[in-house]
Amino acid sequence: QVQLVESGGGLVQPGGSLRLSCAASTSIFSNYNMDWYRQAPGNRRELVATISMRGTSTSYADFVKGRFTISRDNAKNMVYLQMNDLKPEDTAVYYCHGQFWAGTWQESWGQGTQVTVSS
Repeated sequence: QVQLVESGGGLVQPGGSLRLSCAASTSIFSNYNMDWYRQAPGNRRELVATISMRGTSTSYADFVKGRFTISRDNAKNMVYLQMNDLKPEDTAVYYCHGQFWAGTWQESWGQGTQVTVSS
């Protein structure tokens, strides 16, 4: 099972930017579909963005379209989330998630990184 470690969270003012990174410890990273989720206090975890195994297809939740960009570097076993024009409602713990098909879906979650948008 792949281990996922997020980094890059922090405190940013409204309108600012952050880039989250997720490092994966697996030799078959390119076989994983990767996602970013987030969870704000009192809310359920919600899907933010998804990227396909080779990075050729991405999708976004409506609430981040045009502001966030997901990308990956399979040579470095990394997935990223560039977040621009951040809003206070983007405040949440952001989680990296990976899925790999091995007869059944194998899933892994990172420990999360806190993003706080506040003036």
